Order: sequence, then structure tokens, then C-alpha cells
Amino acid sequence: MIYRIAETTSTNDDAKRPEYRHGDIVWAERQTAGRGQRGHSWTSPEGENLTFTLVLEPVFLPVGEQFLLSEAVTLALTDTFAAFGIDARIKWTNDIYVGDKKLVGILIEHSYSGPTLARTIAGIGINVNQRAFDPALPNPVSMAVASGRTFDRREVLESFHACCMGRYGQLVRGEKAALQEEYRKRMYRLGETHPYRRPDGTLVEAVLEGVRPSGELILRHADGTRHAYLFREIEFVIAGKS
Repeated sequence: MIYRIAETTSTNDDAKRPEYRHGDIVWAERQTAGRGQRGHSWTSPEGENLTFTLVLEPVFLPVGEQFLLSEAVTLALTDTFAAFGIDARIKWTNDIYVGDKKLVGILIEHSYSGPTLARTIAGIGINVNQRAFDPALPNPVSMAVASGRTFDRREVLESFHACCMGRYGQLVRGEKAALQEEYRKRMYRLGETHPYRRPDGTLVEAVLEGVRPSGELILRHADGTRHAYLFREIEFVIAGKS
């Protein structure tokens, strides 16, 4: 069920409350303390975009396989955009890009019950109809800018919900390999050579080859060696993005 509210601090915080169950979406027009990855804040003009959180209860999934949920959610987003005529790609770990511009930000948080997951909340911000962006933002784009038309936000949200439940169903049925392969095929910059930045600021040229089931990014360096990187161990270098 989709619950629409006018204002909240963070839909991720709201979605942690026990009254929201598996498959529910908490959608807010305004977030006063929205959060993104790497500790960044998330703001959005009222009435133009979608800021919401999806609740999942993957009690069957081992803790070590939690990256599969990121794959399911991001694939569902690319499924949704394809249905509206927009070709989007997954920028590891779970941003959605059109070209070299960011369309969606995602913050996924898990809770655990012994060896398995108990509850997952996926906070998602989709730039839908926004056309003017804060110049301080490095590389934003919206569905409207990418396609040249405006969208019904509830229609977009309902489409995503249906797509995500379909992708989640793949996990329930044990179709993990298929999910992982589709994620790989839709990765941003797959098979391309680009610079990447290490935490100390040094740059390395590498080809993106894919991702491990546990979530590490696989890069082949210029000397032919392959390396696997965890989140925060390597960063994409994108023109116009600091």
C-alpha cells in the first residue's frame, strides 16, 4: 500500500515503525531531514519529484546476500524508466544514471534476525518533473529533462512498486543468478575504460567488468590485474562532478 504524507523528517525513519509492513511505501512531499549516501542530505522541491521509502521483509535471505536486494531495487527502477521510454543505467552501488547524470539516489538500510535479514527499508529519491536544479548539485537530471515531457508522479510510483515486487519475486523463487547477471548488464560504464579515484586521491585507469555477488566492484587495471573494491574504497570520476 502507498501511504502519502505531507511532511516528515525522513521517510526512512517513518518506515521503521511497525505499522508499515512488507511492500508498503511511505511517500512524503517534504522531508526536513532527508538522507542520502555518504552522509549527504537530500532535498527536493515540493510537488515535482518523488521521495519515498519501500519496506521489505526478506526474512529468507542470508545476511551475506543482502546485496541482492540492492540489485532487485535498482533493476526495478531501470525497468520502470524503460516503461516510460528512458534508458537508465545502474551506477554501482545503487545510483541510477541517464548518460553521465544522476536521476535517482537510494539509501538502503537493513535490520537483522540472527543469520538472516529481518527488515529492509529502501529510501529512494527520483527526480521526476524538476527542470531547474541548484547549481551546487554536480550532475542532476530528471525524467522530464531526459524525455522532454512531464509525468504523473503517482503513476511512476505505482509502476515502480509493481516492478519491484516482480524483481523481489525473483529472489523469493531463488533466481539469484539471473538477477545478478541482469544487474551486471545494466551497469553504468560496463566494459569501458575510465579513471577511478582511491580514498587517498590517487587516480587509476581501469575497465569496469562487473560486480561480485557480495557487492564488490570488479575493475581490471591497465596492467591487466583485476581488483575488487568495497563501497568507499573506490570512486567514479565523472566530468562535472567533484
